[in-house]
Amino acid sequence: MKQYFVYILASKRNGTLYLGITNNLLKRVYEHKNNLIEGFTKRYDVHTLVYYEVYNDIYDAIGREKHIKKWKRCWKIELIEEFNPKWEDLYYRLSG
Repeated sequence: MKQYFVYILASKRNGTLYLGITNNLLKRVYEHKNNLIEGFTKRYDVHTLVYYEVYNDIYDAIGREKHIKKWKRCWKIELIEEFNPKWEDLYYRLSG
């Protein structure tokens, strides 16, 4: 069964945030970290995986991403801090 991920990257604690969706979280974050993707994360050095959610249905994941994108910044920060209070880079935990 395929899985889909809604994820948030940060430049630093309380820094610039990027919200995305993928079906391969480790690969996608690797691409962001190594500037293999042109655009926002490369331009603003947003490479730290601070939050993610897992879905089995692509439409649920897309809906959640759209929902969170409409949130105020402070709500996104609260979401991150409930899930990852130290703003650790979760990529290394998942890939290790």
